[in-house]
Amino acid sequence: MPKPRLFIDADACPVKDEVYRVAARYGLHVFVVSNSWINTPREKWIEQVVVDAGPDIADDWIAERAVTGDVVITADIPLADRCLKSGAQAIKSNGQAFTPNSIGSALAGRMVGEHLRSMGVATSGPPPFGPRDRSNFLQALDQAVVRAKKALAMIPPPPPGAPS
Repeated sequence: MPKPRLFIDADACPVKDEVYRVAARYGLHVFVVSNSWINTPREKWIEQVVVDAGPDIADDWIAERAVTGDVVITADIPLADRCLKSGAQAIKSNGQAFTPNSIGSALAGRMVGEHLRSMGVATSGPPPFGPRDRSNFLQALDQAVVRAKKALAMIPPPPPGAPS
């Protein structure tokens, strides 16, 4: 049976080490996707992917590959939306899960923030990342992996002789 894969939108991700720990515990493959080289542990199950610099290139790489049974770690709302539409799960580094029910309001809030900034209004960024966020993330990632394994178990196997 296939295993879930973890995709990290890695350029500004503060929980890479936590992802590696969870992946090691479950025996999962991790893709660390960024626009520049990032020091990653040298493990067969960790694959660093360096994409060209430019807007949304790392996001495109992830969105083109993440499917049902995969988990994407990102703060990027449009990327999360694309991943949800392909059946993957998406969670933020603070443990907050993007869901089909929450993504619409998250996209709308992002658009409002962009509009305000384009008018010169100063907006606040995300709150500081703290130990509680790290703990919430570990719990959320563990739950996401369990859900991903269940989703993969529901996919019927290919017929005998079919390419895998």
